[in-house]
Amino acid sequence: MTISDRTRPSPAGPEQSNEPESVRFEHVDKSYGSTEVLKDFNIDIEAGSMVSFLGPSGCGKTTTLRILAGFEPVNGGDVLVGGESVLKLPPNSRDMGMVFQSYSLFPNLSVSDNIEYGLQIRKVDAGARRRRTEELLEICGLTGMGGRFPHQLSGGQQQRVALARALATQPKVLLLDEPLSALDASVRSSLREEIRRVQQALGTTTVFITHDQGEALAIADRVAVMNGGRIEQYSAPHEVYSSPATAFVARFVGSINEFAVGRDWTIRDRLPVEPAPDDTVFVRPENLAITAAADGFLEVKHSTYTGERTMVHLGLPGDHSAQWSASLASAEADAMRPGLRIDASVTAEPALRQGRNDTEGLRA
Repeated sequence: MTISDRTRPSPAGPEQSNEPESVRFEHVDKSYGSTEVLKDFNIDIEAGSMVSFLGPSGCGKTTTLRILAGFEPVNGGDVLVGGESVLKLPPNSRDMGMVFQSYSLFPNLSVSDNIEYGLQIRKVDAGARRRRTEELLEICGLTGMGGRFPHQLSGGQQQRVALARALATQPKVLLLDEPLSALDASVRSSLREEIRRVQQALGTTTVFITHDQGEALAIADRVAVMNGGRIEQYSAPHEVYSSPATAFVARFVGSINEFAVGRDWTIRDRLPVEPAPDDTVFVRPENLAITAAADGFLEVKHSTYTGERTMVHLGLPGDHSAQWSASLASAEADAMRPGLRIDASVTAEPALRQGRNDTEGLRA
């Protein structure tokens, strides 16, 4: 599917604008009884951008989306879209499109009729509805499928229809709540790319909720990593991975090694055999180099082959568990047999370095 400026849909009605809207949460608190879900929650989402909310179950990411959609009230704070508070508006007046994990298509309606449904409710004339539907069928990779019914489509195609239906009314904000989690891996990957392509072509401000780290990093302009009702980091995907702001983010996003080092330790020094009382350094597996050494302080426990790369899992001699890992080219990893003693060194500045007291008790 090729998307260009010529496929940017025209307004669904004379009162609507193609301009994207910003989203802002200001000091939002949300509780269910005595359980706090969001605590002084703040975020600015730039107009026209796609932001992924990533975090463990129960961190508050879905509650955040439901508040924005108008399905949940807040206990305090404000939510603004385009600089205007939306807290007093009911969901049907907030002009937002939603796509869920379940496709929620009308089984008795064709693909075209599903897409047109919102426009029909808004009493958009038939000609404008047809033009809008044809544009979205092309954009969403559904050309020629307008006459089919949901049961005649694959899961990925049904989710494309749900996306087209959500975009039909040109919402100010598009809300995606784990839309790909019911699909198999190959379909998820291709549809993820299509969603991103469509979002960039239309310029719709988009909030994407996911528990999948790879998905969040691949699809978004910025990623908000949540923990316990707060945002631990809100940055570009590469910054979240390479420069985590907290120990929680370092541990939650991707694989990470932790080494206890002294205050004066640098990457030019050998990694210590015994834990040091001062700092913890967080090192990504691709930045940990290992070499065979008779007096090496670590031992290869096992390896995980993934194709081009192999993850070599390491532990202390005599200990059955593997605590660290190094990502190697698979050809290089062939020599790293279980039981081999090795030395390890850090090849780049650690992703994060913190005092030992700052990292205790912060595991995901």
